[in-house]
Amino acid sequence: MKTHMYLGEEYHVFGNWFLIHYTENEGMAFGMKLGGHSGKLVLSIFRIIAVILIGIYLYFLTRKETKTGLIICISMIFAGALGNIIDSSLYGLLFSESSYHNHQVAVFLPEGGGYSTFLHGRVVDMLYFPLIEGRLPEWLPIWGGNDFIFFRPVFNIADSSITIGVFILIIFQRRFFRKLDRVPENS
Repeated sequence: MKTHMYLGEEYHVFGNWFLIHYTENEGMAFGMKLGGHSGKLVLSIFRIIAVILIGIYLYFLTRKETKTGLIICISMIFAGALGNIIDSSLYGLLFSESSYHNHQVAVFLPEGGGYSTFLHGRVVDMLYFPLIEGRLPEWLPIWGGNDFIFFRPVFNIADSSITIGVFILIIFQRRFFRKLDRVPENS
């Protein structure tokens, strides 16, 4: 099995519904991005501040009588966000550009340095689950007749950690934050 991939290359793991698809995300979740060089810097600084604040919150949660599930969820969000920061901060420094058009594979520690500066790299995404492919009905406003793929985003393990942590928080929020819901009897 090959140990390297070029941008856009993919391997089918389970038929056509789970693929390892190599892509590099320049911005936020689902490929959204802030404008240009300064937008990427603002996004990177925001991510770092958010991870620091989540880390402080996690520290205080572990010092109090807190539900283990809440600590696990916040830890998953923290770990995923930290992983994406490390990726976007260092990947561009350590690797050369990868290309789809000429099947160029990124090289680790290339002569002359990587393709980007600190905090301006891209995040490597590789998990792709195009579960359902089809065409939307013509009668549907705006999108009628267009092809669609459900679930289109390509993501990584760090994104999965964040998403699972947030979903579990939402599902079990009443159990995790029960103390906050109680109203004092005298009020």
